[in-house]
Amino acid sequence: MLFELTIVPVTGHAHISGEIAEALKIIDAAGLAYRLTPTGTCIEGTWDEVMPVIRRCHDHIRKFTPYVVTTISIEDKEGAQNLLEKNIASVEEKLGHPVKC
Repeated sequence: MLFELTIVPVTGHAHISGEIAEALKIIDAAGLAYRLTPTGTCIEGTWDEVMPVIRRCHDHIRKFTPYVVTTISIEDKEGAQNLLEKNIASVEEKLGHPVKC
């Protein structure tokens, strides 16, 4: 399964990279495959592996601010593995070159 996670701490200031880095430390420590994007983070794993990590990230960010918005999108394709790489590779194949990062 592929989970796209966006956590927005509503702090009143525009720079939230420090808080995001704190959440990424939690994901990284869980040992799950993930990829940071400019507007969120994609995490690959099972429901039981990823959902507790998302909860820990949300709860950790909540320590910094009383107002947090967390959005989760889930791609659940039976038997699929390595979607972080395969989804991007499929688009690059059709595009004819690597996507810009």
